[in-house]
Amino acid sequence: MRKVFQAELHQIGEGLIEISALVGEAITKASTAFAAADLQTAQEVIAADARIDFLQNDLDERAIDVLALQGPVASDLRMIVGSLRMSASLERMGDLARHIAQLTRLRFPNQVIPVSLTSTFAELARLDIVIAEKVTELLDSRDLELVGDIAAAKSQINKLHKSVFSTMAAPDWNETAATTVDVTLASRYFERFGDHGVSVARKVSYLVTGEWQPEDFLTV
Repeated sequence: MRKVFQAELHQIGEGLIEISALVGEAITKASTAFAAADLQTAQEVIAADARIDFLQNDLDERAIDVLALQGPVASDLRMIVGSLRMSASLERMGDLARHIAQLTRLRFPNQVIPVSLTSTFAELARLDIVIAEKVTELLDSRDLELVGDIAAAKSQINKLHKSVFSTMAAPDWNETAATTVDVTLASRYFERFGDHGVSVARKVSYLVTGEWQPEDFLTV
């Protein structure tokens, strides 16, 4: 019975890694579509989000079954409850990648953002991709040094996100209301993607150490 239980826990862990890898693919493709006003790639991201949703629901059902049937305690219980919470964060990251793709589709064939913010959003996208890749690696390896890398990337995202709003508040901002709304939403989507990556990192840290860190422990 114990071997079966451990096999179920392993499958749940593998499921998280699979979802995380798909999220990484989603944000990479969404960023490419966003930068190039690439409708086809945007459509691929939107369609692929259903797979992430399906895997999350399947993982949650399996985790709940383990809770109900196995009665896990201590570290095993932390693993299952943590997996439920991490799957929710990963699913939300997939949603945010989809939102970025949807913005691209909405404004096609035009760019979502003005030229003046191209480099800022390129860097936001790069950092989100870094976070996605490191979250997948962290779930696989449980190497807590990666948590610091995720924190550093999120700190940079926060600064860029703030700079976007500073740009829009400047006297020389003369873009339309629609563009202003698009820029606001896009910046928020990229920023929130990083937030959920940090949330997963906190939960992995908890699983490894048994200590729950405060929400601002990754703030740099």
